[in-house]
Amino acid sequence: MFRTALAVVTLTIAAAAGAQGYPNRPVRVVVPWPPGQATDIAARVVAEKLQHALGQPFVVDNKPGAGGSIGTDAAAKSAPDGYTLLAASSGPVSIMPSLQKLGYDPLKDLAPISLICRNAYVLVVNPSFPAANAREFIAELRANPDKYTFSSSGTGATAHLFAELFNSTAGIKARHVPYKGTAPAITDIINGQITYTMETVAATLPHVKSGRLRALGVSSIKRTVAMPDVPPLAEAADLKGFDAAAWIGYAAPAGTPREVLQRLSSEMHRILREPEMSERLAQLGLDPAPSSPDEMAGFLAREQERYAQIIKAANIHIE
Repeated sequence: MFRTALAVVTLTIAAAAGAQGYPNRPVRVVVPWPPGQATDIAARVVAEKLQHALGQPFVVDNKPGAGGSIGTDAAAKSAPDGYTLLAASSGPVSIMPSLQKLGYDPLKDLAPISLICRNAYVLVVNPSFPAANAREFIAELRANPDKYTFSSSGTGATAHLFAELFNSTAGIKARHVPYKGTAPAITDIINGQITYTMETVAATLPHVKSGRLRALGVSSIKRTVAMPDVPPLAEAADLKGFDAAAWIGYAAPAGTPREVLQRLSSEMHRILREPEMSERLAQLGLDPAPSSPDEMAGFLAREQERYAQIIKAANIHIE
């Protein structure tokens, strides 16, 4: 019995020592999106801070393609030693498992580290639309089912799912018009060809400031730093409890030592509490949302189930 206890103590000390010595060489951060995308930028600013804090390079490796699934799959199948991390996000982790067959299971093949931020969406219309606020907007659409249209950056995209969730919660029916990307989906609202959309705060903010779009409410339960004057839809549209936001975080291959995950998570918590970091993220329309590995694991399970329900209810399929 003494030997067993001694072995457990020895392993615990060894693990702690290993975590203290981590990292002792460069760490690769796989970003499954092209440079300049929100996940890429958020991951880079955190990686830069981790590099200074831990004394080793955190090298960003962009592996875009297939809606983020290529890079996510590559990271999930890497050695679980703490030297390959994933810039994880809603699409390839929470949404795609319910839309298509993947080479990885996010809940089994990834070890959560910490959420970085939430990415709120906002309901926008052309300024000429005859509704002064979100309640009037909903009343108009309820009175005229299928008369109006809403755009998204593509079938099954986060914007599409959030719009479907909003429509269902508000009890409205409108026709979906998918586009190949966010820019054209927004442009046709500005041009008056499409009625509304739910898009990221970052993508819509310049148009709202210029007066080319009118914001009726943000999707998150709280106001977002980037649009402090725009109320949550839960309040503006009287949709109690409505809360939807994309997320960005860090994960590692399943099997990565717990001590390494905890150390990285602790550093990220400290980094995300810095005023400078909050300001940098706010400029991107992002709100800091650090978590522990266990908190992120529970969050991912709930998010995957939530998106699965939206996809099923709206009968969404990718051809």
